[in-house]
Amino acid sequence: MLLRLLTSSKSSGTSGSAGGTSRPQGGAGSAKLKPQPHKKPKKPSGGTTSSAAGSKSPSRGGDDISVGQLDDSRTIEIAPPAKGKLTISYDPSTDNDPDAGEIIWTWVPYEENDGRGKDRPVLIIGRQNRDRVYAVRLTSKSHDGDRDYLSIGSGAWDPQGRPSWVDIDQVYSVHHDGMRREAAALDLKRFAVVADALVRRYGWAVAGK
Repeated sequence: MLLRLLTSSKSSGTSGSAGGTSRPQGGAGSAKLKPQPHKKPKKPSGGTTSSAAGSKSPSRGGDDISVGQLDDSRTIEIAPPAKGKLTISYDPSTDNDPDAGEIIWTWVPYEENDGRGKDRPVLIIGRQNRDRVYAVRLTSKSHDGDRDYLSIGSGAWDPQGRPSWVDIDQVYSVHHDGMRREAAALDLKRFAVVADALVRRYGWAVAGK
C-alpha cells in the first residue's frame, strides 16, 4: 500500500522546512510528519564526547581509529526492525547529538561485516533507545534505477557538493558517542520522501500520526 506523508511549512526555526502536502492513496487515515518536541536523554557522565573536536580522524588505511569503531559506541548494521517497532521522527538540532532528520558522519562497517569499514554520512531516522539512534547510510556513488536507493541530491554533508543516494535496504544502530560530527539537517521535504519510502517498505510508524 502506497503511503505519502503529509508535510506542511514550519516556521519554528527547524532547518530546511518545506511547504506542500500529499495524502495517502488507498490507505486508512493519514500520517503527518512534523518536528517533535525535544525530549533527548541525558548522556551518562564520564562518556566519550561526540563533538567533532574530540573525535579521532577517520581511518583511511592508517592506524587512526574512528569513534564509531570503539566497543560500546560501535556503529552496527542491524536487521530492519519489524513493522511497528521503529517510529520515524524529525527533530534536527545542532547540539552535538545525533538527532532524527540530521545527516552525521560516523564509522560504518562494510557489507561483509568483517571488521572493516570507513567514516561516511548517515541519515538519522529515529530513536532506538537512550544511547542509540536508527540510521540509513548515504553514498555518492550513482544508483539511479536501483530500487534499494533513493536520490536526495546534494547538500552541506558532502564538502565536494556531490549528489547523494540513501540506501534504504540497510539499517544501522548509531551510538551517540559514535558520531564524529553533525554535518547538516536534511530539509523536511526531502526527509519526508525518504520516510515515505521506508514506511512503504517496512511498515514503520511516523511520529505525529
